[in-house]
Amino acid sequence: MTESAAPTPAEGSKRREIVGDAGYAFGSEMTRMQRAGYMALWYPFTLLAKVYFRVEIHGRENLPSSGPFIISPVHRSYLDTPVLALINRQVFRYMGKESLWTNRIGAWFLSMMGGFPVQRGTADRTAIQSAEAVLDRGEVLVMFPEGTRREGPIVEAENMNDGPSFIAGRAQVPIVPVGIGGSANIMPKGQNMVWPRKLVFVIGEPLPPPEQTKGRVPRRAVRQHTDTLRERIQALYDDAQQRASA
Repeated sequence: MTESAAPTPAEGSKRREIVGDAGYAFGSEMTRMQRAGYMALWYPFTLLAKVYFRVEIHGRENLPSSGPFIISPVHRSYLDTPVLALINRQVFRYMGKESLWTNRIGAWFLSMMGGFPVQRGTADRTAIQSAEAVLDRGEVLVMFPEGTRREGPIVEAENMNDGPSFIAGRAQVPIVPVGIGGSANIMPKGQNMVWPRKLVFVIGEPLPPPEQTKGRVPRRAVRQHTDTLRERIQALYDDAQQRASA
């Protein structure tokens, strides 16, 4: 993963229009009101989801009890992002494409749910700095290593991006891999219906970050770390799928 050049003045102006006076800065800390809103929604959503989806969570003890870390789940459904909050009461922070923040009401809701805007499709320096700012504050960052929603039982190596491993190496924080089973059956591709089917999370042991060499993270170390992360996610996904179909 390489860093892009700094945003041009025109790009900076466009981004100010997106985040603007609403205060949705890139990687900014959530306000007290946003956190209160998050928790106010978390409890009823958790209760409803546990009943509707018959949720099972395995390996919750693998979530670090303190300090920043990255959560890297498999991604097979649009549902994966909201339901991931079920695994822990702690507020998770999510990257989202900056165009989602152009609507003030939508931006308020996304930010309340832990989201923050980044530029997608590039190795954006602002995205990297935003992610590091979140981790520097001791928060938990969610990064889907497959980048976008994929299909099928295999976590393909060519679909894995180095972003989570790169950020983990820069910030020297662990990555917690997560398998999510059943989400593709709950909300299949091309359907808006959310079916009451079993949802299973299997949380893996934290994966230490790539080691730095003279203050830098070698590209080879990042690539090897990504390969290891893919293997961990595949094993957890297989386990979660098997439990979801039982």
